[in-house]
Amino acid sequence: MDNSSRTPHQATSGDGTRIAYEQWGAGPPVVLIGGALCTAATDAPLAALLASQFRVFTYDRRGRGASGDTAPYAVEREIEDLAAVLAAAGGSACVHAISSGAALALKAAAAGLPITQLSVYEPPFTADPASREEPAAYVARLRELVEQGRPGDALALFLTETGMPPAAVAGMRQTPMWAEREAVAHTLPYDHEIMGNGQVPVEQLRTIAQRVVVVDGGASPGWLRDAARAVSECLPRGRHRTLTGQTHEVAPQVLAPLLADFFAGEGRRKD
Repeated sequence: MDNSSRTPHQATSGDGTRIAYEQWGAGPPVVLIGGALCTAATDAPLAALLASQFRVFTYDRRGRGASGDTAPYAVEREIEDLAAVLAAAGGSACVHAISSGAALALKAAAAGLPITQLSVYEPPFTADPASREEPAAYVARLRELVEQGRPGDALALFLTETGMPPAAVAGMRQTPMWAEREAVAHTLPYDHEIMGNGQVPVEQLRTIAQRVVVVDGGASPGWLRDAARAVSECLPRGRHRTLTGQTHEVAPQVLAPLLADFFAGEGRRKD
């Protein structure tokens, strides 16, 4: 299905913020949630692959793309944004989310949003309570750069902190991709607020009643794969899957068949 098949819309969140979303295809509803620096456009390739079987909704999280933003930020407002998209989808839907968007989706499910089934790809928690807690100095500096109107420097800091060599960051600054990511870099503190201290939220996960598949890439860093397994083990109806050879930048054509099978299987599975 090509991009001409998608339809743009707006939903209104609980605080009045307009949330831009697009609808693809026909069938049971599926909502896609992106991670840090992602917009609805990021999810377009996956949406196009799923649109032959599902009515797929992609949306710009608040502060990104065509969506509005209302201060002050709170994770609860992002949960309300998702609730507005679910309402537009007919009141409930399956949800797939990646990275910090996966952490948001798990919070939303725990909060009681009408998510019928949930897929999460590599929520970037840590399964080791002694390591990788969010460095307070880094997060404070990130916020400071955003407040100073320096989104490019905030983006560079984020990329370096997440493992990209400084030389590669400098090279990326010269590409068209940089401008696209810089345009949403002011939302990076939002993602850090969603992640909290970075630890697997064990007690929260134990309250989620939905079927959840937690997916990782076989070529991803070990700490991400450990976190995916830990998250699945905390969920009452969780299962874990690994996509061989994939990284945190998962290929849509590899992910789509897994999602289609999982979301179509509610009626024939008992777990």
